[in-house]
Amino acid sequence: ARIGLATVYRVLGRMADQGEVDVFVRPDGESTYRLCSTGHHHHLVCRTCGTTVEVAAPTVERWANQVAAAAGFTDVSHTVELTGLCQECGPGGRLTP
Repeated sequence: ARIGLATVYRVLGRMADQGEVDVFVRPDGESTYRLCSTGHHHHLVCRTCGTTVEVAAPTVERWANQVAAAAGFTDVSHTVELTGLCQECGPGGRLTP
């Protein structure tokens, strides 16, 4: 059966709303969807190839809670996305021109 592109994006949007996939908005505004493990975590993303690594960041969690509490906020959520170059795309990597 053929599925329209609008249907694909509608389903991805629902999955993102339900926390089943993560959405990463690239600098050019394009949304990228990725299936992640369950539970709160953060990402390292390669700016060149898009390779993504999930990371736990307990220091970030403590900092976010402290900042929120100091400002009188509760029920705070956050997203942390670190970008850089993976080993393959960085200096000396096999994908380096």
